[in-house]
Amino acid sequence: MASSRVFMDTDVQPTKDYLAWLSSNLDIANKITAEVVTKPEPVTLEELYSYIKQETAKVAWFECTATIIDDIVQSFSWYYISCGGCNSKAIKGPTSLICNNKKCVKREVTGVLQYLTKIVVYDESEQAVFAILGDAGKELTGKHASELVAKYFESNEGLGADHLVPVPQALLDTIGHTHKFIVKVSDHNLTGKTQTITVTKILPPEAPLAIAHLEEGTTPAVSDDVLKGVGDESGPSTSFEHSAGDRVRKSSESLESLEAKRSKSG
Repeated sequence: MASSRVFMDTDVQPTKDYLAWLSSNLDIANKITAEVVTKPEPVTLEELYSYIKQETAKVAWFECTATIIDDIVQSFSWYYISCGGCNSKAIKGPTSLICNNKKCVKREVTGVLQYLTKIVVYDESEQAVFAILGDAGKELTGKHASELVAKYFESNEGLGADHLVPVPQALLDTIGHTHKFIVKVSDHNLTGKTQTITVTKILPPEAPLAIAHLEEGTTPAVSDDVLKGVGDESGPSTSFEHSAGDRVRKSSESLESLEAKRSKSG
């Protein structure tokens, strides 16, 4: 039977709530394979792309330590409005927002602002485009997407609700910082639809993290329509995607570029 994984961080309230729910739903809890609870394997970006190329590769999670370089991808909106039930994109209906996921039980929804941010990162081996989704955005900036959007409109009265909020300073301030990213190799990566890697969590220094394998359907997941939004089919992202031959950038080149721009700005 197909399986999926969920990250378990016992220091956060959602995990505590989930474990409490499991204790009252033993039929689901019994499906957990306890012996395979493991920590995501640390890999370099080069090793991550090497794994994706393997014919036997499957959906998996890894830990990557990488530095955000001076490119927050600004040709895309950095957020989206989601369905509060399934995280799919919410679209405008005749009188209200409508969930774009036909499988969702909620049709008319109250939209929830979520991060959907592309960043360019590098380590000593490789360069990559990461997509920061949902709670990972708050872990990066310390602020919810809704808070940043509300602050922008408060400072720019008179703008219409459809106005696209530019990349906030809280995201731009992350340039040059190094983080431990928990990333997901998705079906879209394995089938070659996109080389953008999805970030599901950003770890604080020395934070322990475990993964539990759960049976399909026992945990909520980010919907495919959102994941497609960070792929090649989105349009202008091709300038930031990297083929196998030109993804590799030596870290010295990245460092020289970063230092040069810092010198100009400082």
